[in-house]
Formats: sequence, C-alpha cells, structure tokens
Amino acid sequence: MNQYERMINSLPYKAHLDGLMEKRINVRRKVKEFNNLDIASEKRDEIFRSICKKVGLNCFVEDNFHCDYGENIELGDNFFANCNLTILDVAKVTVGNNVFLGPNVTICTAGHPLHPESRNSMYEYGIPITIGNNVWLGANVIVLPGVNIGDNVVIGAGAVVTKDVESNT
Repeated sequence: MNQYERMINSLPYKAHLDGLMEKRINVRRKVKEFNNLDIASEKRDEIFRSICKKVGLNCFVEDNFHCDYGENIELGDNFFANCNLTILDVAKVTVGNNVFLGPNVTICTAGHPLHPESRNSMYEYGIPITIGNNVWLGANVIVLPGVNIGDNVVIGAGAVVTKDVESNT
C-alpha cells in the first residue's frame, strides 16, 4: 500500500513520499490561479470544479481558498464560503446542500501524533469530516478531524468543533 492509499484510508502516512508532494504542488497551482482571477470571472467556477472531486449547483467560494489535494472534497448544491476558506483534505470532506461558511473557516481532516517521538517520525494521519444539509458555520470556525455535523446546525463564530454535532442543534 503506497502513502496515498494509506492517507485516504485514515492510516498513518508520510506526506513527502510516493508523489504526494507533487500532487499538493499541482493543486496549489490551480488554487493560485483561482484566487488570482477577478471575482466576476466565469473561469473561476471552471477552475474550482477542476480542483474538487464534486461541486454541486450554485456554489460560490470567495478569494483565498486553500486546500491540500482538492480531490477529497465533495460539496453539495447551494454552497457558499466567505473569504479565506481552508480545507485540509488529506481525508474525505463531504458537505451537504445549503451550507454557508463565514470568513476564515478551517475544515481540517489532517492530524499529527501527540507523542513527540511519533510526531517527529514525519507520520501524519487524516480522518474524514462530514457536514450535513442546511448548516451554517460562523466566522473563524475550526472543524477538527473526524467530526460529523448533522443537518440544520448552526455553529457560532470562533467555535472549535472537536466532537460530532447532532442534527437540529
């Protein structure tokens, strides 16, 4: 099993091996092109769709979007992200329909071992994140690895989401 297969299967992996660094460099070129286009450019949607695995209808992302791979991001219909969205997608990120993100939201599937020796070994891991339908994440919300957010949820500005959030919360 190569490092990419380990990564997408939530196993420890090394991000500098087996072409993973090249994948990140390639997507960063696309992300840079996306971020540098005029906000009204019709090409923005085309480039954003080429970055992500799936993008639904009526999706809009403001400037300064960042991601690790893009190919692990699936967005539903009517998605809006304000400025400075970061999605660290070393594992799958699934976002439902009618999801709105305030500025400076970070969705982070990536993690590192807590013990110093393990952390210094250069191993990383990722755990998938799922965000349901009709969700609003306020400004500066951080969603940590492995979190599942249900439907009809509002998460207030500045929250660090470390555990699952039930629907209708």
